[in-house]
Amino acid sequence: MLKTSHPAIRRLKQEDDAQPSIHGTRVWRSSFMLIDYLKKHPPARARKVMDVGCGWGMAGIFCAKHFGSKVLAVDADRDVFPYLLANAEANGVKVQPVRSRFENITRKQLKGVDVLIAADICFWDELVDIVFNLVRRAVQAGVRTIIIGDPERSTFLDMAERCEEVFDAELLEWGINRPLPARGTLMVLEND
Repeated sequence: MLKTSHPAIRRLKQEDDAQPSIHGTRVWRSSFMLIDYLKKHPPARARKVMDVGCGWGMAGIFCAKHFGSKVLAVDADRDVFPYLLANAEANGVKVQPVRSRFENITRKQLKGVDVLIAADICFWDELVDIVFNLVRRAVQAGVRTIIIGDPERSTFLDMAERCEEVFDAELLEWGINRPLPARGTLMVLEND
């Protein structure tokens, strides 16, 4: 991961037209929880991965690098993409940026996706239904594995508990110490 002190990131932060506006100003710690989970529980199939609300894209970049996945890096804020692409280049992988809001991701776009990952995407009350409905569309489209991480915001827990009831998702308390300390919950849904 390129740190904020890296020359490429400092250069991007100085450019007026590359200023993320929807919380994409850094890598969120839940991304590292997600990566840790994927290291310990690699998906059976990860040819195509969709990283939703990707921000700087570290979890998707991990999948591209370690699983050889084709990664669709989806975010509503196009200004995160220069940071995403800088990190992908630093890791020697390619990812495909896709600009979209969660509610606009269709079943057709989800068709053929093996794994949907996301970190820190359910932070406002209005996102509870939006993210739940995204999960529903992903299940209907046949996405095999869905993993969403969060530091246990009440909005995330509301959405995840609904997924637990409706789709038999599993909620796992997760914590890591490196590369940064992080604690939270992962919602893991295996759609067999």
